[in-house]
Amino acid sequence: MTTEASYDILATQRLKRPSSPHLTIYRPQIPWILSSTHRITGAIFSGGLYIFGTAYLAAPLFGWHLDSASMAAAVASWPVLIKIATKFSIALPFTFHCINGVRHLVWDWAKAFKNQTVIKSGWTVVGLAVSSALAMATLI
Repeated sequence: MTTEASYDILATQRLKRPSSPHLTIYRPQIPWILSSTHRITGAIFSGGLYIFGTAYLAAPLFGWHLDSASMAAAVASWPVLIKIATKFSIALPFTFHCINGVRHLVWDWAKAFKNQTVIKSGWTVVGLAVSSALAMATLI
C-alpha cells in the first residue's frame, strides 16, 4: 500500500468520526455551554475591536464620522427602547465574559472545581451577567 493511499484511508475515517463532545449523545450541561459561550464572546469582542479599530483609523480616508461626538449624537436620536435594547445586547456578552473569566481564574487556582460548585457558580454567572447588563442598559 502506498503512502498516499494510506493517507486517503485515514482522511476518510476522520470524516466519519463524531464531533467531541458528541452532541447527539450528551445532554447539554451548564459547564460546557458556558465554556463555549465564553470562547465565542471573547472571539466576538476581539474581532470587533480589530474591525472597529481599523474602521476608526480608516474613517478619515473615506469621510466617515466615527468620532465620539458624532456617534453620541446619532445614538441620542434613537427611541429609548431601541437604546436600551442595543446597550443590553452589547452589555450582556461583555458582562458575561468578564464575570465568567473570573470564574475561570478561580478554577486556575484549583478552587471551586467540584461538580455541584461548578453548576452553582455557572448559574450565578448567568444571573449576575443578566442583572448587571440590565443595570448598565438602563443607565441613561
